[in-house]
Amino acid sequence: MLSGRLVRMVEDHADQLTEGLIVDLKQNPRTPAYHDVAHGDMYDRIFKVYHDLGEWLSREAEQQVEAHYTDLGKRRAHEGVPLSEVLYALIRTKNHLFAYTRRTGLFDTAVDLYQLHEFRRLVEHFFDDAIYYTARAYEREFAATRSRVTAAR
Repeated sequence: MLSGRLVRMVEDHADQLTEGLIVDLKQNPRTPAYHDVAHGDMYDRIFKVYHDLGEWLSREAEQQVEAHYTDLGKRRAHEGVPLSEVLYALIRTKNHLFAYTRRTGLFDTAVDLYQLHEFRRLVEHFFDDAIYYTARAYEREFAATRSRVTAAR
């Protein structure tokens, strides 16, 4: 099955995908706050997405996705990374994944194309949830921080 092969290829090349995305985020003019984020923190989070892609795409992963991206949203809010940059970094993570799958050249038949479409649908759903949970946590953390600052005045 192509979608399974794609997932395994992504997981097997997680290191290469991770390093490529880190270079992109550290140089991208739309993500200046990421230029200073510690390589290790970025590496660990990005690698987990690519290396564990099969698990993330499973229907049982909703709670793990929520926990992982809630933590990301809180962490980036504390670091002062603008929400627009956090969300753009997630979009770039997805786009790097799709660019990689396009380069694989595994699409020979109509069935392959259908399976690629299904793979993309699952990945889109995962990233939609990741963006939602990240933004929700970021906004809550930002509001809580603002409330604490206002109360301290």
